[in-house]
Amino acid sequence: MASSNALFLFPETKSSVLPDPSRFFSPDLLSNPLPTNSFFQNFTLKNGDQAEYFHPYLIKSVDSSLCISYPSLFHNSDFFYERKPVYNFSVSGNSITISTSHGVRSLSSSSSTKWSDKLTNNQRWLIYASSPIDLTKHGDSSIHCRGGFTGIVRITVLPGSNPGYESTLDRFSSCYPVSGDADFTKPFTLKYMWEKRGSGDLLMLAHPLHLKLLARDASSLFQQSTLLLVCPDRGCTNSSVTVLDHFRYKSIDGDLVGVVGDSWVLKPDSVSVTWHSMKGVKKDSYKEIISALGKDVNGLNSSAEVTSSSYFYGKLIARAARFALIAEEVCYLDVIPKIVTYLKNMIEPWLDGSFKPNGFLYDPKWGGLITKQGSKDSQADFGFGIYNDHHYHIGYFLYAIAVLAKFDPLWGERYRAQAYSLLADFMTFGRKDDNNSNSSYPRLRNFDLFKLHSWAGGLTEFWDGRNQESTSEAVNAYYSAALLGLAYGDKHLVETASTIMTLEIHAAKMWWQVKKGEALYPKDFTAENRVVGVLWSTKRDSSLWFGPKEWKELFVKQLVNWTLPALQRNGVGEGWKGFLYALESLYDKDGAIKKIKRLNMYDDGNSLSNLLWWVHSRD
Repeated sequence: MASSNALFLFPETKSSVLPDPSRFFSPDLLSNPLPTNSFFQNFTLKNGDQAEYFHPYLIKSVDSSLCISYPSLFHNSDFFYERKPVYNFSVSGNSITISTSHGVRSLSSSSSTKWSDKLTNNQRWLIYASSPIDLTKHGDSSIHCRGGFTGIVRITVLPGSNPGYESTLDRFSSCYPVSGDADFTKPFTLKYMWEKRGSGDLLMLAHPLHLKLLARDASSLFQQSTLLLVCPDRGCTNSSVTVLDHFRYKSIDGDLVGVVGDSWVLKPDSVSVTWHSMKGVKKDSYKEIISALGKDVNGLNSSAEVTSSSYFYGKLIARAARFALIAEEVCYLDVIPKIVTYLKNMIEPWLDGSFKPNGFLYDPKWGGLITKQGSKDSQADFGFGIYNDHHYHIGYFLYAIAVLAKFDPLWGERYRAQAYSLLADFMTFGRKDDNNSNSSYPRLRNFDLFKLHSWAGGLTEFWDGRNQESTSEAVNAYYSAALLGLAYGDKHLVETASTIMTLEIHAAKMWWQVKKGEALYPKDFTAENRVVGVLWSTKRDSSLWFGPKEWKELFVKQLVNWTLPALQRNGVGEGWKGFLYALESLYDKDGAIKKIKRLNMYDDGNSLSNLLWWVHSRD
């Protein structure tokens, strides 16, 4: 985002519910905007002693000790998670002590800089040092360092009994990363770069989505069990990365595979963001859609009593914005002025602070937006005040603002600064020292540049780490950001938001969609589920935040043939039926339309016009 777009800040407030940052942050960082939805967020809260997942290890920091675990999976048909045997590593002065929750069966050394520790649970850990180190077994479950040590110590578990694992680790043990960066160098390209120390090449681990995207647009050569990927980006530090297909660690996200190279280039699909449907609406359906639009638009009333929830308000205005785009696509331009007036009346109070029940405020403690209600109640607005779900809520607002700015460019320019301030809360691309960065917000609040999807859970300690439930709303957030770029002629925003949107879609397909016959997840979980309800760092759950498991069975699994009979249950909401009938239309258009027309109500973000538009634009 250009710096000129980043000058506006919503009024500052002091929240009564936000926690203070933990000692994880050094004092000189506390004046900067801080991450609120990061994979290491537990470290930043309270005492900072809850574990977090650093693939493939669970890491926990307590006082001067570092606890490292290579977890195993516990699973059933409803959920599965990673269990945590502990390997503690503590430093006092220049003295090192290692203790385990399992007994130390043996400790041996093949050189003065490498030790092997075999535990009673049959795990074998390797300890590499940058200079000679003298370790001794102390009691049943401790290892002590004699004579002190200064230098670098690297600890890793052997992922299997194949002797090739150890020889691979030996080969790359002298090179280690000290920092990393991820940049969107050009459209639909994400580049990883690591600063390394030591000698030799850098060995890292890639999850399944990394491997899929590394392989795109690259020539490949199989040599035994090694895949050589020639980097297509001339800016790469190395001309290639080598994927060690035989070198694998288990993780909840699938096998992590060794990749040699200090620069990776990931290539997601190229997706064109547009205002209208990709294939167009069939002209013989215009009359039916226009009839529905007339009724839906006639029902818009900005003077009526309205929700004060930032989430439901956002859905309400995004719903109305859909009417304008649908009307434009089916050439029903007469209703657009009324929609534009409605959107102005509904959006402006949130942008100028005149909506009395609620509004956006700026929190200087962590550096981000919270709501008026959320500043006093951690549960209000689904936890928006403690940084839950920001991309969901703001995404709906951005969609409506983008559409309004499209139809009324003068209005768009008037509120451009406010729009970009909303955007910056979760879509700041640069860092504080970048000339084009908005230093009031952290970089990409929700999006995880390693996992390649967003985290919705904010400033709450969770045993299972961060989480996200609604991938569709995450995709919508970045789609809406791209539309905002289209409305303002901001090419960089369009390109970057589209790239993140595409990565979010890839991740949803990889980890939220449970495909029959695939080995990514345990068999008993795969047999009973086709979609993950809530995805956590160390857990996959079939349940939902917003309702009982049965609700998910009605829609979220998106198993149309299986779920349609379930719609006959008592108490099934009409809103859920609408979404399911939309999916049914992909294979039975006529049958779905009949059911859609019989609905008495729709989800608060949906409408008859939108459903008919969907059905008639899929062909």
